[in-house]
Amino acid sequence: MANVLKKWVESDKREIKRLDKIADKVEAFASDMEAMSDEELQAKTPEFKSRIQDGATLDDILPEAFAVVREGARRVLGLYPFHVQIIGGIVLHEGNIAEMKTGEGKTLTATMPVYLNALGQKGVHVVTVNEYLASRDATEMGELYHWLGLSVGLNVNGISAEEKREAYNADITYSTNSELGFDYLRDNMVVYKEDMVQRPLNFVIVDEVDSILIDEARTPLIISGQAQGSTKLYIRADRFAKTLTKEDDFKVDLESKTVSLTEQGIQKGEKYFGLTNLFDPDNTALNHHLDNALRANYIMIKDKDYVVRDGEVLIVDQFTGRIMDGRRYSDGLHQAIEAKERVKIEEETKTMANITYQNFFRMYKKLAGMTGTAKTEQEEFREIYNMEVIGIPTNKPVIRDDRPDLLYPTLVSKFNAVVEDIKARHESGQPILVGTVAVETSEYLSSLLDKAGVPHAVLNAKNNAKEADIITSAGQRGAVTIATNMAGRGTDIKLGPGVTDVGGLAVIGTERHESRRIDNQLRGRSGRQGDPGVTQFYLSLEDDLMLRFGSDRIKDLLHRMKVEDDDAIIQSRMISRQVESAQKRVEGNNYDTRKQVLQYDDVMRAQREVIYAQRQQVIMEESSLKHVIMPMIQRTVKHTVQMHTQGEKKDWDLQAIVDFAIAVMVNEDSISVNDLAGKKPEEIIDYLMSRAEANYHMKEKQLYDPSQILEFEKVVILRVVDSRWTDHIDEMDQLRQSIGLRGYGQLNPLVEYQSDGYRMFEEMVGNIEYDVTRLFLKAEIRQNIKR
Repeated sequence: MANVLKKWVESDKREIKRLDKIADKVEAFASDMEAMSDEELQAKTPEFKSRIQDGATLDDILPEAFAVVREGARRVLGLYPFHVQIIGGIVLHEGNIAEMKTGEGKTLTATMPVYLNALGQKGVHVVTVNEYLASRDATEMGELYHWLGLSVGLNVNGISAEEKREAYNADITYSTNSELGFDYLRDNMVVYKEDMVQRPLNFVIVDEVDSILIDEARTPLIISGQAQGSTKLYIRADRFAKTLTKEDDFKVDLESKTVSLTEQGIQKGEKYFGLTNLFDPDNTALNHHLDNALRANYIMIKDKDYVVRDGEVLIVDQFTGRIMDGRRYSDGLHQAIEAKERVKIEEETKTMANITYQNFFRMYKKLAGMTGTAKTEQEEFREIYNMEVIGIPTNKPVIRDDRPDLLYPTLVSKFNAVVEDIKARHESGQPILVGTVAVETSEYLSSLLDKAGVPHAVLNAKNNAKEADIITSAGQRGAVTIATNMAGRGTDIKLGPGVTDVGGLAVIGTERHESRRIDNQLRGRSGRQGDPGVTQFYLSLEDDLMLRFGSDRIKDLLHRMKVEDDDAIIQSRMISRQVESAQKRVEGNNYDTRKQVLQYDDVMRAQREVIYAQRQQVIMEESSLKHVIMPMIQRTVKHTVQMHTQGEKKDWDLQAIVDFAIAVMVNEDSISVNDLAGKKPEEIIDYLMSRAEANYHMKEKQLYDPSQILEFEKVVILRVVDSRWTDHIDEMDQLRQSIGLRGYGQLNPLVEYQSDGYRMFEEMVGNIEYDVTRLFLKAEIRQNIKR
């Protein structure tokens, strides 16, 4: 372990040496910049932009551009970045993580790489942990950027699409992580390119990078919606399906488990639902319900595929014959079976789009971040995001006194000691920040301080502008502030007059968090910029972390040391080390969880990228989509013909091919088995494709205006793709939830998920192509078709 640490420290030293030289070049420009007038300094921005257009790289102009921002900051904000801040800025520009202690001025550090990268005119995103910090930084740092001739946008929840578009088109956009991710997902659900808000993802700087890319990475972003179709539609579709006669009205293909209506069945359907054309794009939802009702009635068999128990439809596992509790068929099939069996039809929600933060942020061309605490997760940042963590030296040495942990036998004795400590420090005028792990703890401690007559402020993690006010006054003489450990990220506690004389800010932790980073974050609130300060953690054997890990060994130790009494305490480095090793175990578990989430989402990522890229292609197309649709028809025809012409010629099922052609491509009376008899499979494919071409040509003649043809093509493709893709996400979600059980069969769940996911994706693509073929070739054209 010591060797690893030594390596880290030495590699950081080498890296800092290299960065020092670049920072020296930046500082060499200082006097030139100082001598310029405001107008001359501001004229640098257009000059840099034209140099980049003429082929200069960002690295070429880095020293001069950084120097311009430094001088600009001095004139506009009254702040002048130190040498170590320049180093931090270079680290960010290179796409790595700058680990800077609290109070070292991360917000100002970011202005240099943000300005430099914005000159490339492809957009720079700055991400903060909450909207309050996003709007604060956009306003404060925005003054500097505006002065230098760059535009700044603020993207927060609840603004209109138009305002979002404007924010994203600015040179620099401030936002929160969740808003960026949801906008990306929503952009890939729009049907008109004018409705998209984001530009391609270029460069992002993530503030509090450990909080966003690690703590929040276990929870994916999900957009879900009510699944289409009311209960009534399930019942109507079921009643209609029950009126049909096999062979006359529908054909069942048991191999592919599909049911398709014959021409007579289609006419019955149009009559039953009062429609002129069952396959009109407006009837996509109804078609979906009909397909499900037919499958429920004629393919899904009661007591084989499912059972009905206590008014509930339960799925039977086809491999084990066991009932799969809590599982439901997706895509409305379960509801269709409920309608068939006349039991209560459950509402269905559906995941329509999802992505993990890891995969979202890895889509940026360049990703950088800053925080006070990232070294402990160095390996994860390198493995998952390909970013190095560089520890930036502090501007002034840290003189804070970090004391060893104090351990108490019980919670009660621990909190009594905390209150005594607070009282004593408060009387001496020393300001105190008390960190708690949970909201309940902060409220419990608050009630104890009320009893003790100590005036104090409580700050829970409901983050808003009030938080900043409490944090700002937390450094004043005699102030007592209770905060949850996560609170106060991104806000500096500045010391009031006379506070350095009474020892600076005292930070008291009421228990250790399961992550060392969050403890370090709390510690770092004290002792900024060379100020004095003291930190002390109070633990008890009844703390969560101690109960989960390691309290037995500590209990033995206490027993050997004959510590019995309730008030007795022990303060030792050994206890601190024991706690730290427990924290490392928790961090390891959490890392494994995040890695697993990512490995599963990687399967979806590849699929998501294919679908989103093809959607983009369809939305952006401006002439015709024939080059997309005809190959889809070709593959659908080829697949069907090959499926039914296997083996000897006498075993071919030409009738099934004719049924397919009637259901999907042509009118019933225009094709028969005789048209296909005597032909080789390739000839059958060519014949059906010529029919499809003729049908396509007829559609083009009906819609003489090319823009109407294009609109019709887009309507068909987007409706089908979106419907099938959301179904697929839902099915993958269900697969993901159930795949763990295969581990019991000595199978690797991840490998199983990858292979099943790939098969399901292939199946979905086949279904999309079949549906597009059917909708496009069977739909009757109207002039006013709209997406």
